[in-house]
Amino acid sequence: MSRLNKDLSLLQGVGLLTTSLLGTGIFIIPAVAATTAGAASLWAWLILIVLVLPIAFTFAQLGKRFPHAGGAPHLIGRAFGPRLEQGTAFLFLSVMPVGLPAALNIATGFWHALFALSSGAILVIQLATLGLMWLLGQRPAKASGTVQTAIAVVIVATVASLWWFGDLPLASMPLLPTQGVAWGSIPAALAVMFWCFVGIEAFAHVGEEFKSPDRDFPLALLIGTLLAGLVYWACSVAVLSFGAFGSPQANGASMPQMIAGLWGDNAKWLAALIGYLACFASINIYVQGFARLLWSLADEGKLPAALAGRNRHGVPGRALTLVVLICAACAVLAWWQGLSISALIRYANGNFVLVYLLSMAAGWKLLHGPWRWLAGISTLLCLLTLSVLGQDMGYGLGMLALFLVLSRLLARQQRPRPAKSL
Repeated sequence: MSRLNKDLSLLQGVGLLTTSLLGTGIFIIPAVAATTAGAASLWAWLILIVLVLPIAFTFAQLGKRFPHAGGAPHLIGRAFGPRLEQGTAFLFLSVMPVGLPAALNIATGFWHALFALSSGAILVIQLATLGLMWLLGQRPAKASGTVQTAIAVVIVATVASLWWFGDLPLASMPLLPTQGVAWGSIPAALAVMFWCFVGIEAFAHVGEEFKSPDRDFPLALLIGTLLAGLVYWACSVAVLSFGAFGSPQANGASMPQMIAGLWGDNAKWLAALIGYLACFASINIYVQGFARLLWSLADEGKLPAALAGRNRHGVPGRALTLVVLICAACAVLAWWQGLSISALIRYANGNFVLVYLLSMAAGWKLLHGPWRWLAGISTLLCLLTLSVLGQDMGYGLGMLALFLVLSRLLARQQRPRPAKSL
């Protein structure tokens, strides 16, 4: 029996996942990938989709069989025990100091492109964004689903309009070029592009809130993943065709530049609004996912009972408040330290790869038949991705090792000592 309200539809689920995957990535990563790999980035997107699909299928089967607000940590705990469940939860939550500030920086960057904002004003926008997520998260999950479905439609329509009004594809830009392609640059591009497909594990936290989780959760996951991959590839075609990439400044303004080129400078306002909404949607699914993870652990007695409270709409309001406050503190710290977006993204990617790897290994243990073998293939693919990230895995591996060491020390201290014999 579900512990949370079951009010998400298939369409709302697709909207939640699609905006989570597109969100912060669609307006900058295609340009960064084009700068890194040129025309080879078009092949890199297809390769990444092929790599991600087995992972998505495995998450779909795990979510179908074990729908739970605990998401990936709960699945890993079922397979490998409570210590690794808590370690994965710690690993997942330790994304906040690096991933959330990066996403908030990308979101506020759209307003910074329109206005000469001071450093303090940028921080205020980031904190206000978190405040809006807190307000939205106090409503039932279907409220976020409805809002993010509308945002997903706007993003897809924007990319489609670039193709329509830009008369794409251009004769000079093959959709899948075979000549003059820098094939050796694809691994470096994949290391950055993986950011675009983090969100699947956060989506697992809302599996318990679907009206028909057995049917709608796996369908929403697979449709959302394929739709997001297609939109990323189509956006990359536009970026390469219009030459909207190169320097860090050009990469950050690639979408506004393309829109302004087609409809004039006034259209930059539209680009800024769409970009901000896309980032808002992507960050929101993580904030709501973090809240449900804390609530689930508290509901099962693994965290203080105070976090297990639900508001009048049946959502984990107290856990959400704590998550938003932690995110705000992380945003202030990153703003104070002046950390770069690229560094934050690379560190966050390491955490996500480890969560995916442990989830796929859990699939190997929990699933049966062909799905078990698919989980095994997914595990190998995650190991391959881990090797591509190289030293950027340091933050994630360090966080996991820190937790395991601390948990072992605490277990030793709490172990009852044998009574002394008289």
